[in-house]
Amino acid sequence: MKNWEAMEAFVEVVRQGSFSAAAIKLSVSASHISRLITQLEAELGTTLLFRTTRRIRLSEAGELYYQHCRGLPEALSSAEEVISTLNQAPIGSFKLTCATTFGERYIAPLMNDFLLNHPKIELDFHLTNRSVDLIEEGYDLAIRMGAMKDSSHLSRRLCDRVEYLCASREYIDQHGMPHTLAELNKHRCLIGSKSHWLFQQDGQRKEVKVSSQWRSNSGLALLDAVRKGLGIAQLPDYYVSDDLASGQLIPLLTQYQYPYSGVWLVYPKVRQSSPKLQSICDYLIQRFKQDPPFAK
Repeated sequence: MKNWEAMEAFVEVVRQGSFSAAAIKLSVSASHISRLITQLEAELGTTLLFRTTRRIRLSEAGELYYQHCRGLPEALSSAEEVISTLNQAPIGSFKLTCATTFGERYIAPLMNDFLLNHPKIELDFHLTNRSVDLIEEGYDLAIRMGAMKDSSHLSRRLCDRVEYLCASREYIDQHGMPHTLAELNKHRCLIGSKSHWLFQQDGQRKEVKVSSQWRSNSGLALLDAVRKGLGIAQLPDYYVSDDLASGQLIPLLTQYQYPYSGVWLVYPKVRQSSPKLQSICDYLIQRFKQDPPFAK
């Protein structure tokens, strides 16, 4: 396939940020990578990469070429997988990412069960609250919360979740309870990785921007702060359902509570025909339907 090896080398150099790192990823020498890029530039009649001793930088033509090529290695891998796995069990590497706590509590146990029945799957499971670039970082599947904003990917709904605004009894005794959304700016608001809270007002979705002197990208740290009376926070049901049921935390502004938001299985369009991906998505959705792991 004309220029395929060179194109793959070029994409990996951009992803890894250096010739040597790309060479390691592709199991070839750095000099071989350099020759492929030089040949590709000669074929195209333009410079794709500006090289210095410390870094590489895309030219305007290189940026354009990369945007058109960045998903092709995964598309080829997916096409090969479709053929190779006909009438076979899922096999090969699978890279998955999920928010840390949700992944630890719910996804990891299910995926471990899946692997018991599919031992030829090589799982690379990354837990992070950072929104990763699926194509750039080579992920097959991401599990994401809330509204889907990236139309360049495909998604399937895994389950619903409810977010609760809540505080401890100690905080309410000292500072009172807000009765309207406008009163939130008079309270100590504790925020996680987002600075907007989600509500419903007059039947419409409403996002309220909150400011805070306390912020963390850890849901467990946020939960601990709320339990200790440091302020008010909005947290998903899988963090606070037990505390709300026991009375340790008190729900607030329930008249404005948004009914539910989604948890989504998100994957690149180039991976949609992958039997391995579809098998894992079907499995996760079925398990969540059979045994919902947290109360709605």
